[in-house]
Amino acid sequence: MNTFFQARPSNSANVHEEIPQPWIEKYRPKSMDSISAQEQTVAVLKKTIESQNLPHMLFYGPPGTGKTSTILALARELYGPKLMKTRVLELNASDERGIQVIRDKVKNFARTAVSNRREAGDYPCPPYKIIILDEADLLTQDAQSALRRVIENYSKVTRFCLICNYVTRFKPLGISNTVSRLKMICEQEVVNCNPQILKELAKLSEGDLRRAIMYLQSASKLHKEEMITSESIREIAGVVSDDLINNLIETAKSDKNKGGNEIQLEEAVVEIMNSGFSAIQILSQARIGEFIGQFDKYLADGTDEHLVITNLIRVIADTS
Repeated sequence: MNTFFQARPSNSANVHEEIPQPWIEKYRPKSMDSISAQEQTVAVLKKTIESQNLPHMLFYGPPGTGKTSTILALARELYGPKLMKTRVLELNASDERGIQVIRDKVKNFARTAVSNRREAGDYPCPPYKIIILDEADLLTQDAQSALRRVIENYSKVTRFCLICNYVTRFKPLGISNTVSRLKMICEQEVVNCNPQILKELAKLSEGDLRRAIMYLQSASKLHKEEMITSESIREIAGVVSDDLINNLIETAKSDKNKGGNEIQLEEAVVEIMNSGFSAIQILSQARIGEFIGQFDKYLADGTDEHLVITNLIRVIADTS
């Protein structure tokens, strides 16, 4: 009975086992020089670091283009990793978007006087704090009104950076920039992946580096030490395979030639639906839409209508 209640030694290895960190956080840029594909924006922000005269800022652009990473890297270069914890407040307005958040968290942090800069070391450490409001376009109307007043009252001791997704000031990353970043991660994490797969991964992410890194991490967990394949990347990204689409088209042609028997076509459609693919995904992959949009631009630019129609028909014939 005594042995049942006796304390047993715990396995310290299990207690202190670290939870794997998402790669999008692990490889988030720590300095302005490591920001990918935003040279012009980085150059302007570097000048503000030199002058230590940081204005209120609005970062806007598509997801995964480096908006949050850029302001965090800037804050790190201003305050250093130690003081940054007390000088920077980061909030996501999609989760905390009510007026109470502005009155409590934001206002209390904004009006607090800055501490002594003796711990700053070699960092500039200007006499103000930074509040980062991610997805600020999701703030409620009351919260926006309250925020405006807070910004006006405490601008001497606090700078605000609002981040939102609309309008493309941060341009989507190019394929070469995305591939170089993914290649670095593969080397650090010892991921078995060839350059062609990385290029396909960059294309599927459509300029969203965060999405590309998440796809890569998922694929590495799936394959472990094996070579990552194109099929697994496309499956993780939710892309309908060319074989399924080609089978659907050939079935449709075959049914048409047989006089309208649609049983096989129906079975082919059911196969795609049962595979978990949506109609929206299939439509987004339809290359004909890209061609029509491209030739529509030619017409808007004043290209001869005869040439546009002729080339459009040729393109459709080549791809069908």
